[in-house]
Amino acid sequence: MAQSQEEMKSPLHATFIFPPCPLLPEVHEGLDRAVTRALSVRKGPDFYAATFRYAQSLWREGKPAQAILQLNKAFMSDLSGAEEVLQIHPPPYAVLVWFLRHRPEGYFVGNPVRHFQHLATRVSGERKEIRAWRAWACFHLSQTVLPAAEFPVDNEQVAGEGIVFPEWDTVVEVIGRLGWRGEREVIEACAAQSMS
Repeated sequence: MAQSQEEMKSPLHATFIFPPCPLLPEVHEGLDRAVTRALSVRKGPDFYAATFRYAQSLWREGKPAQAILQLNKAFMSDLSGAEEVLQIHPPPYAVLVWFLRHRPEGYFVGNPVRHFQHLATRVSGERKEIRAWRAWACFHLSQTVLPAAEFPVDNEQVAGEGIVFPEWDTVVEVIGRLGWRGEREVIEACAAQSMS
């Protein structure tokens, strides 16, 4: 639904040009990285929730590639799976699919397929094993949604480093063992929906 000229001039929504993603919490003003930076030491439930708010803000500001990067940050969170925030905002696989399906023409989205390939093979830092498997899940979901001709894999990396893409079933099984409680079911539901 397009905004009227008056609504677009409102100081409250002055920086927003896209309608909100319905899978993310609404924000009423543009946010900056300070919203997650202040919580990045512990990376607990508040950090996880902040990445969702910041992703919404970036999406609404017309920065889809940067909004997708916030999903990477959400997956860095140190959670057990029992936190209430995960009931409110499940792991953001469906958010990624929504972003990719609603990617606006003329706005930089990057190449999510290649991005997640690189992330999965180069991830470092805390909880890197599960984060790599989550990146593989996002890689597969991106391939499902995006046309391969426009969003190819990095074949140079595949050839140069001998990369073998893990099968979807393997990715789901490992995340089921290493991920947050209920994460496997979230991925499976998202995959079923993205293929329909």
